[in-house]
Amino acid sequence: MTFLRKHRGTLMLVITILALPFIFYFTKSDIGAMRNDRVARMYDRTITTVEFERNGRLFGLAEALGMAALTRNLSMGAEDRDHQPNYFAINLIILRHESARLGLRPTAPEIADFVRNLPAFRGPNGFDAKKYDDFTKYALGPNGFNEAQLEELARDELCLNRLKELVATGASFPESEVRANYDQAYGKFVASVVRVRASDFAKEVKATDEDAQKYYESHKNALKTDEKRKIEFLALMLTDEQKKLKGKDRIEPLQKLADRANDMSQALAEKSSDFHQIAAKFQLHIESTGEFTQPAPDPKLRDPQLSASAFQLTPSDPNSEPIQGQDGFYILHLAALTEARPLTLEEAKPKIVEAIKSNRAREMASNQGAKAAHDLREALKAGQPLAAACQKVNVKAEKVEPFTLMDEIEAKEPATAKKNQAPDLFAIKNAVTQLQPGEVSEFVPSEDGGLIVVLEKREPPDEAKYQANKASFEQRILNNKRDLVFYDWLRERQREAGLLGSQS
Repeated sequence: MTFLRKHRGTLMLVITILALPFIFYFTKSDIGAMRNDRVARMYDRTITTVEFERNGRLFGLAEALGMAALTRNLSMGAEDRDHQPNYFAINLIILRHESARLGLRPTAPEIADFVRNLPAFRGPNGFDAKKYDDFTKYALGPNGFNEAQLEELARDELCLNRLKELVATGASFPESEVRANYDQAYGKFVASVVRVRASDFAKEVKATDEDAQKYYESHKNALKTDEKRKIEFLALMLTDEQKKLKGKDRIEPLQKLADRANDMSQALAEKSSDFHQIAAKFQLHIESTGEFTQPAPDPKLRDPQLSASAFQLTPSDPNSEPIQGQDGFYILHLAALTEARPLTLEEAKPKIVEAIKSNRAREMASNQGAKAAHDLREALKAGQPLAAACQKVNVKAEKVEPFTLMDEIEAKEPATAKKNQAPDLFAIKNAVTQLQPGEVSEFVPSEDGGLIVVLEKREPPDEAKYQANKASFEQRILNNKRDLVFYDWLRERQREAGLLGSQS
């Protein structure tokens, strides 16, 4: 936390850079016309970097508090996890603007009750005052927040819930739709799978010298040796006794290590700093790795975060920031670098031949699979039993354990349920979604070929389970519909705020 506070200027710059894809997507404006302190323009006012960055940090706070509805709904549309804080930051402005326009004002008692029921503050017996105190002390303060931000976010989610009720007032569905959706989700599918494996065609594939030469010429830029690195690092670790500590008792020694790691990082940032001299000054032993590549990291860098950070270092910037591990902090130093070089044809030939054979085998499997799916479909339409149809097409159908599209609501032992589960069950489920009994799916490609699914029958779910789970399932459908309606509403509000062009 101390490290974050001392580097908040750098973090603001990083967040601003991450926001740029969002701005390109939504505003479609001339980024060159913006000043450095502007992120966007909404409601005829400028959204500054400071405001945008603060709202983005509120996303992290809301996640830590367990406010799933707020983070999920306000980050709708984000292509990936990295963009979620950016979407949240902008949509939070819209939420607050619309809440004020509609006069939505949660009362102080409502806000207090909401805060008391946040997942972060719940214990076995309800609200846990100690959890609340620890959170405000160790999560709010070090990040520049206070209890006012808890109330802000509580007010925001209460307003969000009321807004969703207002905009989704017309979201309803008949009993028949609930039943149809439940039958589709929890009806039992009985199916067989025909797997077409690329490895079965590998022996038929040949790669000539001419093929290798053509592949080499077209992929020359990508055919290189692996870059090699040697890393020196410092480890600031808890003692064996401290590693046994939990909660607040563990946080305090970790904070001391964080402060020390931060001091070292500051020293290394000075001009003409020397890694070895600073290690000696702080009385730390330098550990070294052997030479290693990114695909095969050194055993001393077991944590994937460490090996990934090692390949971000450069000769001009050879020292990493402190990297937190499970029991302490690491600072890495680039000791040696062997850059990647282009492979000669002879050096690359084994990889080239393997790539050619693999690609051609998958292509053959795909062609064979598509033909087999068509022929099976025609044979079944002609009234032939599945076994006879498979024999005619010269494929083998394998029975899979009966399954439902969704896991049972009341399932208590998922490990037991998955014991006999097909490894490609997810692909099988996707393939049967639109099938009727007796129908054959299209060929579904995979890394090692692909599969064809034949749906033999679909059994209705247990009537007693339907009656028992009807209310919760109905609520789930309603929530999904409300989310969709809210998202459409939010897109329209984005347009009114000036973010989206009429062509969007």
